[in-house]
Amino acid sequence: MNENIFIICNKGNIPLILSIPHGGTNKFEDILNERESGIKGIDKNTIKIALKLKESIKNYSQEKFKTQITPSLIFSDVHRSRIDFNRPPNEAYPADSKSSKKIYNNFHENLKKLLFYNYQNWKISYLIDIHGFEKSKRPADFMDVEIVIGTKNLQTIFPECQRKNENHKNIRNLIIEELHKNNIFAAPVWPKQKEYVLTGGYITQKYGAENYNFSKSMQIEFSDDIRYNDEKLYLKVIRILSKTLSNFFLSK
Repeated sequence: MNENIFIICNKGNIPLILSIPHGGTNKFEDILNERESGIKGIDKNTIKIALKLKESIKNYSQEKFKTQITPSLIFSDVHRSRIDFNRPPNEAYPADSKSSKKIYNNFHENLKKLLFYNYQNWKISYLIDIHGFEKSKRPADFMDVEIVIGTKNLQTIFPECQRKNENHKNIRNLIIEELHKNNIFAAPVWPKQKEYVLTGGYITQKYGAENYNFSKSMQIEFSDDIRYNDEKLYLKVIRILSKTLSNFFLSK
């Protein structure tokens, strides 16, 4: 089995990686067994969001700065019920599935390669891990937002020796501020960033500043309204993010 055919991995020309661990729709039932426990539903249209965001960043940067920039991209078409790439190995796939183990390892090996590709070229790396959530399933005490950003209170962005206060203009705060300026509400709330402890999952924490001091990672979760209920909202969010990210990477 060639595990490379299950993973799509493309290098960009800025130190930004977009990863999408739960967007795959193919169960490959002839070769992959179903996971025995854990969440098995996919984050619908998250691959679509990443591809559109990549295209929009390229177009905006060309229009505004007369140069095209593109982030790196990594995702798999394997359904979450077979492999959950956002879990540690002992939870990610059936223990007796050698095929699943190879595909899982290949995903993470490629992600790590992208991380060091960024370091070798720019001495820094940014990772956005893209997910989805259903607004109707949020906890009762959780405010109504369209986007949730997890960084473990900036611990995945800054190593402890460089920890910044919550008002610092880091990439997470810039995204949230720009969203709120455009009446799209996100958590943690700007400027009260510590209202929620949004940790991010396995990928965000594993490949963030706590383990790689040159890497800044965050998990961005998009609501069901953005992903498939409201086309205008979807396009508005893509436009805001592409503008914010392009400005961030080209104004340095």
